[in-house]
Amino acid sequence: MPPRLPQTTCVLVVRKAAAPAAGATAPYTNDAALVEQPTPRVDQLTKGQLLVKITAAAYNHRDLWIRKGQYPGVKHGSAFGADGAGVVLASGIEKDPLLNKRVFLVPMRGWESNAEAPESKFTIIGGGGDMAPLGTFAQYVVVDRDQVIASPAHLDDEHVAAWPLAGVTAWRAAVVNADVQAGQNVLITGVGGGVALIAVQLCLARGANVYVSSGHSEKIQKAMALGAKGGVSYKEKGWPAKLAAMLKTNAKGSEDALLSAVIDSGGGDILGQVSKILKSGGKVVVYGMTASPKVTLTMREVLKNQRLIGSTMGSHKDLIDATQFLSAHRITPVVSHVLDGLESAEEGFRLIEQGDHFGKIVIRVRHGEEGPSRVGAKL
Repeated sequence: MPPRLPQTTCVLVVRKAAAPAAGATAPYTNDAALVEQPTPRVDQLTKGQLLVKITAAAYNHRDLWIRKGQYPGVKHGSAFGADGAGVVLASGIEKDPLLNKRVFLVPMRGWESNAEAPESKFTIIGGGGDMAPLGTFAQYVVVDRDQVIASPAHLDDEHVAAWPLAGVTAWRAAVVNADVQAGQNVLITGVGGGVALIAVQLCLARGANVYVSSGHSEKIQKAMALGAKGGVSYKEKGWPAKLAAMLKTNAKGSEDALLSAVIDSGGGDILGQVSKILKSGGKVVVYGMTASPKVTLTMREVLKNQRLIGSTMGSHKDLIDATQFLSAHRITPVVSHVLDGLESAEEGFRLIEQGDHFGKIVIRVRHGEEGPSRVGAKL
């Protein structure tokens, strides 16, 4: 028998913000509004579709950029969220083996397995684009059957939701592009964010010596508690020299005192800053631009055969491979905050804006009598 579902479902959608009063400044270009929509009908599922009950959804910085109108392809009325976990309630296939199984949604489309780059137009679910209105900040979603992956058994749904987008980005950067190996020295910048933290965990699991940078000393200490050997503040002038001293202290030989790779979220002059402590042929993999959209490369790095590699998310195959590794090594993504219910969404945006969190911010999506009570509110 098909599951009994409520007639309506709660969804957090993108809405254009009202014009501010004279003399006032609107905090965001777009609002996040909790609305009530008809629940997808089970009898309308095609053979290639599933109905998933979302139990947890995670923020990405992209969601804040959507609020600020700084992300391309935003569509008003589409649901927020690229990361979500839950359980399969119904399928267009009778007696589908996925029924009642815990799964998470694949957050991207257009890149299946090509080793170099997407095979077609690359897009991310949530907030608009080609996949509108699909987003994970909802109680129920209809998704293509081949766009879910079984949730790792060792994780609860809140930690599963913290995994997909950050996980595939970190895997692509650290494992596929940097090819981090046991015994190598690796610097991961901007620790505290979801991608950087998962990159730390992946590199540690592969046996690397991990060093980190952050603008917050407490984040460095927390990263060291995870297993990092040391860290430096990028706000401190001369931080590369301080990192060089740490590398020498832990080195058995001169080659051991150099970095093999840098996994970077900032861009800017990262190559110039690390060139002296990066071995010849070493790699700098850049997946973000929090410092600058430009990355400086000079002949100094070229003559040392140091490589600059751009890295943006990854393929469906990358995510499958990464999830298998996560399960085999029983890695638990770091979660900073778990918010209770979609009506708490504004708190998540505030936390991202502040930037003090260490790990992912997750919403526990409630259902039934404990569901959201502020439908229609601008959050």
